[in-house]
Amino acid sequence: MQKIAIPSSVKYEEGQEAGRGKIIVEPFYPGYGITLGNSIRRVLLSSLEGAAPVGIKIKGADHEFAAIPHLKEDILEFILNLKKLRLKIFSEEPVRLELDVHGKKDIKASDIKANSQVEIVNPDLVLGHITDMSGSLYAEIFVAHGMGYEMIETRENKEKEIGYIEMDSVYTPVTAVGVKIENVRVGKMTNWERLILDITTDCTITPAEAFNNSVKILLEQFNALISKEGEKEEGIKEEAETEEEKEEEIENSEEEISEEATEKEETDDEDSAPKRKRGRPKKSAE
Repeated sequence: MQKIAIPSSVKYEEGQEAGRGKIIVEPFYPGYGITLGNSIRRVLLSSLEGAAPVGIKIKGADHEFAAIPHLKEDILEFILNLKKLRLKIFSEEPVRLELDVHGKKDIKASDIKANSQVEIVNPDLVLGHITDMSGSLYAEIFVAHGMGYEMIETRENKEKEIGYIEMDSVYTPVTAVGVKIENVRVGKMTNWERLILDITTDCTITPAEAFNNSVKILLEQFNALISKEGEKEEGIKEEAETEEEKEEEIENSEEEISEEATEKEETDDEDSAPKRKRGRPKKSAE
């Protein structure tokens, strides 16, 4: 069986912007660059773990359509800005963060009180604006681990605190992925492929880490298919061996039966034959 050549070079080029980089893989057998490139892109955008806000409690607002005095944005716009918050969580459980600001100012992510279990990656993110010195805002922000994109309707836990406002969450740390295929020369062949992945992350992980994690996910999926196929083949082999053993047992039992029948026939023949008397023959009288 002819083997398909595998790529021998994987290079990483760091981009000029933070969280951006290129992964260059070559040379691919014709057609395999775009095949694997699209698969990796799909995993990068949908299947990597990250952290994001999942809900918020705001003092003075019971729902997302409310308004807070002296806050320029309504609650819905404030929540949309909060969705852009990027962070790292060092706990498996959801974490509660506090935001308490007073006076006329721009509300930024850096105003969120520091927590040893959470690291905010974009502290300069503007969440809202207080337009008067008498204005204030107190909120509790709930953040958690997740994967990909999660809608409110898919969450299992429906029991929440009074005033808790849920929000859709974007956990994936990858914000954009570009796939580019170039022809590369290998020997006399000029139609082999070079795969270039242009990956942009939210700076919670590097593009190289995102690439490695996505490849591991694909390998796990493909290995599961191989193991199932192997188990199926082993099962077929075991069934075939079992059938062969049964056939051998049947053949052996038939041979034993035929041998017993032959021995019985021989014994019957011996019993039916006339028995000769032993000893010297008597002399006849003269």
